Amino acid sequence: MQLFYNPEIDENQKNIEFPRDESKHIIKVLRKNTGDVLEVTNGRGYLFSVRITDANPNRCKAEIIASEKEKPDDWHLHLAVAPTKMNDRYEWFLEKATEIGMHEVTPVICDHSERKHVKLNRFERVLQSAMKQSLHFTLPRLNEAQNLKDFLEKEISGQKFIAHCEEGMPRFQLKDKIKASAEVTILIGPEGDFSSEEIELALKNDWQPVSLGNSRLRTETAAIVACHTVALANQE
Repeated sequence: MQLFYNPEIDENQKNIEFPRDESKHIIKVLRKNTGDVLEVTNGRGYLFSVRITDANPNRCKAEIIASEKEKPDDWHLHLAVAPTKMNDRYEWFLEKATEIGMHEVTPVICDHSERKHVKLNRFERVLQSAMKQSLHFTLPRLNEAQNLKDFLEKEISGQKFIAHCEEGMPRFQLKDKIKASAEVTILIGPEGDFSSEEIELALKNDWQPVSLGNSRLRTETAAIVACHTVALANQE
């Protein structure tokens, strides 16, 4: 299956129109024509089968012939991850975490962060591409970048974990603390880890300190390990 993304489509529509760039890709690159059937998601759990009615490379039109909604997960994973120095490493994390099953992500700016600004539009495109490639029908929610100290003081429901490498501080193994069918938020720090002040603030706000294993991991690798650990805990 080749999956297309159109956020404007919903279950009440009968027809859709693709934007120019995607229309060109469908007609010129993939050589689709009138009568061909495409699979489209709106990123909100729906899969639509549509039949091309106007094979126009500037404005491809199609009629909806079938739709179905996937069963939503009974768990929710929110990863709050510090931006990496090299942007491509953060994009790699977004891609792989989407494939595994992440539901929500927030870039958090920490005391030791070397990158203070992020390009959300670029991140959004990575998430969309990964969703289509992995044949998921729900697009992870991408939040605005936030200062970590502000994020720590927000009301967040469910399990809350901070994965840090500070020596001499007690930590649990994440795999031993994860509950299935639950909301989970996990903090992953920058190169250089969280500052002692940030860790103390997290503990003060009831975040549980956890370890992701014996190896010292890069930011993006730690985020993937955390994501996979939660996904495995929720496998049926």
